[in-house]
Amino acid sequence: MKFAIGQPVPRQEDPTLLQGQGRYSDDISSENQAWCVMVRSQVAHGVIKGIDTAEAKAMPGVLGVWTGADLNAAGYGALKTVMMVPQRDGSPMKTPTRHSLATEKVRFVGDPVAFVVAETQAQARDAAEAVTVDIEALPAVTDAREAAQPGAPEVFDDVPGNVCADYHYGDTAKVNDAFAQAAHVTRLRLISNRIVVCALEPRSATAFYDKATDRYTFQAGNQGAFGLKNQMAALLGVKPDQVRILTGNVGGSFGMKGSPYPEYAGLFHASKLLGRPVKWTDDRSGSFLSDQHGRDHDFDAELALDKDGRFLAVRLDGYANLGGYLSNVGAAMGALGVTRNLAAIYRTPLIEVSTKVCFTHTSPIGAYRGAGRPEANYFMERLIDAAAREMGIDQVAMRRLNHIKPEEMPYKTASGTTYDSGEFTALLDKAIQLADVKGFAKRKQESKTRGKLRGLGIGDYLEVTAPPMNEMGGIRFEDNGDVTIITGTLDYGQGHWSAFAQVLTSKLGIPFHKIKLKQGDSDLLIAGGGTGGSKSIMASGAAIVEASDKVIEKGKEIAGVALEAAAADIEFQRGRFTIVGTDRGIGIMDLAEKLRGGMKLPEGVPDTLNVSHVHKEAPSAFPNGTHVCEVEIDPDTGIVDIVKYTMVGDFGTVINPMLVEGQSHGGVVQGIGQAMFEHVVYSEDGQPLTGSFTDYALPRADTVPFFKMDYHSVPAKTNVLGAKGCGEAGCAGSLPSVMNAIVDALGGKHINMPATPERVWEALHS
Repeated sequence: MKFAIGQPVPRQEDPTLLQGQGRYSDDISSENQAWCVMVRSQVAHGVIKGIDTAEAKAMPGVLGVWTGADLNAAGYGALKTVMMVPQRDGSPMKTPTRHSLATEKVRFVGDPVAFVVAETQAQARDAAEAVTVDIEALPAVTDAREAAQPGAPEVFDDVPGNVCADYHYGDTAKVNDAFAQAAHVTRLRLISNRIVVCALEPRSATAFYDKATDRYTFQAGNQGAFGLKNQMAALLGVKPDQVRILTGNVGGSFGMKGSPYPEYAGLFHASKLLGRPVKWTDDRSGSFLSDQHGRDHDFDAELALDKDGRFLAVRLDGYANLGGYLSNVGAAMGALGVTRNLAAIYRTPLIEVSTKVCFTHTSPIGAYRGAGRPEANYFMERLIDAAAREMGIDQVAMRRLNHIKPEEMPYKTASGTTYDSGEFTALLDKAIQLADVKGFAKRKQESKTRGKLRGLGIGDYLEVTAPPMNEMGGIRFEDNGDVTIITGTLDYGQGHWSAFAQVLTSKLGIPFHKIKLKQGDSDLLIAGGGTGGSKSIMASGAAIVEASDKVIEKGKEIAGVALEAAAADIEFQRGRFTIVGTDRGIGIMDLAEKLRGGMKLPEGVPDTLNVSHVHKEAPSAFPNGTHVCEVEIDPDTGIVDIVKYTMVGDFGTVINPMLVEGQSHGGVVQGIGQAMFEHVVYSEDGQPLTGSFTDYALPRADTVPFFKMDYHSVPAKTNVLGAKGCGEAGCAGSLPSVMNAIVDALGGKHINMPATPERVWEALHS
């Protein structure tokens, strides 16, 4: 079937987007809307002595200026975190309260302290610049390792030493014994640098409170309308059924738009007082300050090996930066996320992770593509690469020696996860062949003749996807003959429409072009886990399969009436209900047409094929693969060029290889960005020195070569489709492969990300 599972079907939404007809958050304009602009702190840490709004309130077009005191008096809730990290002593982590606007102290440059609403955006911007905020500046700390040291400036008075969570996992005594008995120990300080998410579409939102219905309607780019509805209801202090979330096209998120932000309560406050919709759109400089940043982990990493290169134990001891406040999942990545993914594809008997999760005077850290998984794979692969070099063992041989074998499945790791499937050595071997690693020596010599240094790096990876939560699988047969899938995941660039339609086509035989997708209206949803953690096809895909079974069950009863046969004698295959043993039948679309035409049905027979179903939670999956990268370095300038890139992935059942390839490319390029270009830098007093694209580099089209990609698919045994998820795997494979290649070109000299020309040149000439 042309549009069935496994076919490279183009994305359904592309014609609309490529013609500029997409509807993003800032494209939405409401009748009689007002405009909001935020007033942000220009100081990283300080006491608010006063906020003078008089001049701003008197300016043309200004409808109101509000501060944190106003919002607190109105009774709005606090911004909450949803992922808790246990402390080593068993006590809960510290969760200082964050209201939408700072009232007593500011804790990072960009911390919102007030907002202005006016008739136009220009008027609101002018008035916001007229608001005077008197702040008594205090010393700041921006580095998590430094924040945890005695005497560091404290972010919160009730969080001593800035440590939100002192996290520990593992058996210290056993790990110490393993290191004591090891024939070799490799040690590296590994830093996962802070990055700005830089989504193509800055955050934008429109809020409207309808007094007549007592409902709050919120239009904004996000990652799941159902989940955001519940979180917004808590923030506003209302019941969830009073809140409606609407989302159109989303210009990227990567985890950053997955939760409520400080701006959102104020929009509703102004709308309620003014009786009008209120719109806010961030500019790029505001995004650099106010969007949650990603990564920012600093670990001392150690790998213990026996004399043959077998892994005995791996140990991480380090720091995770939270920024000035707890985000939705900010505490989890450098603690739980790293722990769950550190074992990767290797038989690693013992794991120990100790992380001080610390507050600093910087923009809050949130989830970013992979959210702890790329970091863990990077740490492990850099250790392996260094260990192989130090011990004089071939890096491929060392990986093969330590791979978990297919016959060992299911395999329980030292981090507590259980892998259901995987053929890791087969993927490595396929990638080695596809990348022509045998020919590398010749290519290296050729590079040398041109005065270039060539390096090869391998990144074996495995990531633990987020476990799918309850997810809706609604199927609705429309009056115009279309069929609509309704589900609670949310497409912000992944191409859900085509992939979900392929599942439905394969299951029910519905014509592909007749299938539509509805995801961004919380009023239509009865459940929804949102999109994140590479779980969408496992969650929504399974929900669609289960909902399809219910459609078939109902259809057999209805078809029995249409064909004058007992329901028990009806079978369903390839979109058609037939009487068993005969050629008499009716197609599912024809049956739906009969129902629309007023088909008479006996009592007790369903009068519709529509289904509203909830798929229950399923286990995580374990996508894995091997990336092979080759770089050339100009020793005179330190400039690194990626000249060859190969990847082989195991994503279980591949629903649409074209979409998987696109997701893989995107993840690899974002990994390259972190490895070679991106880095948020702060001054000693907490001022961001990389506050725009003038100072913050992103990868461009000429940064990367054409990619070679292939698959070695081993279907998962934990979900009905056998899928493993692919959205974040590109980052997990690219961080280690790119950095291992650069270190190889440097002759084994370790450097941390980002490998900028300056850092590379210094490594070569120091």
